[in-house]
Amino acid sequence: MMKKIFAIIFIFLMMGFIFNNWINAQSPPKAPEKILIGSPASLTGMYAGFGQGQSWGAKAAVIDINKQGGVFVKEYGKKIPLEIIFTNTESDPGKAGALAEQLVVSEKVHFLVTGNEPPPMHNRAATVAARYNIVHLAHAAVLEPWLAMKQNASPPWKNTWVFGFSIAMGALPGDFRYKKPGYTILDTWLPVLEPIADKTNKKVGVFATDEPDGRAWYALFPKALRENGYFVVGMDEKLGLFPSETSDFSSIISKWKGEGVEILWGNCPAPLFGALWRQARALGFKPKTVFCGRAPANYIDVVSWGGDLPLGIGLEIKWSPLFTTRGFGETTPKSLLERWSKETGQPLNDNIGLGYYVIQVLVDAIERSGSIQTEAVNKSLAKTDLMTINSRVKFDERQFNLIPLSFGQWHKVSGPEKWSLKLVSTVHDFVKTEAQFIFPIPY
Repeated sequence: MMKKIFAIIFIFLMMGFIFNNWINAQSPPKAPEKILIGSPASLTGMYAGFGQGQSWGAKAAVIDINKQGGVFVKEYGKKIPLEIIFTNTESDPGKAGALAEQLVVSEKVHFLVTGNEPPPMHNRAATVAARYNIVHLAHAAVLEPWLAMKQNASPPWKNTWVFGFSIAMGALPGDFRYKKPGYTILDTWLPVLEPIADKTNKKVGVFATDEPDGRAWYALFPKALRENGYFVVGMDEKLGLFPSETSDFSSIISKWKGEGVEILWGNCPAPLFGALWRQARALGFKPKTVFCGRAPANYIDVVSWGGDLPLGIGLEIKWSPLFTTRGFGETTPKSLLERWSKETGQPLNDNIGLGYYVIQVLVDAIERSGSIQTEAVNKSLAKTDLMTINSRVKFDERQFNLIPLSFGQWHKVSGPEKWSLKLVSTVHDFVKTEAQFIFPIPY
């Protein structure tokens, strides 16, 4: 009799267990109160112009999507608001990894985002993302140095999806950008130089910092310039490739001046170029035109050089309020700039658009996957084809999205801001030029 009773009790317990499991299977899993995004950013230091702009843009995108109730996640059957948490790397690559790990372990973020800064500011976050199996979106700027770092990464950076441009490699066959101009530095800068080349002696001084980003630029620039009919002074001895701690550029400048260099072309951080350019002027070196990546990208950097040093300095433009693209809701490039200027009192910082559209891509991937789980979001990111406030985003097999580039120069303006980066050349149909190319630089 007791055995029958125990058997009946056991059967009822098993039925209850099965019923509870069935009920749980019919109900969506418990949703987090917020989807947390962690972002190590250069809020101070030499890359502060990049970090401040991108963090503001990312936050603006979060505000916009939250106004719509958040991100709809199918597995939870509801919209969930976003929250983004920033930590300050102080422009130190060595701190970026520890801060990314802190965000994952202590803050329990669901995703990592790193903004438009040189490649060495992203690799440690990519390693953290791989170690803890978390999706990481990185605006790592330049394809070639990124791929060089990624090649031997351990563990492999399978969870990191990258936005940026290429120095020379360009898009892969089958990509909608394949062989189209305006996606590499060379096919953005060289067409600007070509119309005025015959008004120079075609002698070029090339410069870059001796670190992963700078070395990639220097490895490609001299050869490409020579192939296009220019003479690169000191090419064989790598004249102009200098350590990041350099403070005296007089020997390099003297050789450029002695050889009659009329075109200056390179890439380095803003403080270093500021020092180089001040010394060049003091030594009477006045090239007719200057093309410089990284250093003159942000207003707070060029204004710190003093005097008329920013005048005519040219570089690639990665985002502009002149774009005819859209963000969340009613946000446009123009309205985003207006919000930035009203809130910060600062002139244009193109990183606001770059920070914004990375969040657009993440939101799109979550909504299409219906999940915040790493594997599902990764699969969704691989299939991304989205028009954003910056441009059309589609990742290739390198997990890299090439962004369109235009060309701008710093012009002197009247008003509270002394300088304005004006778009002077583009091949893209969603933006128009707004000023004439300055040549020669009027010293």
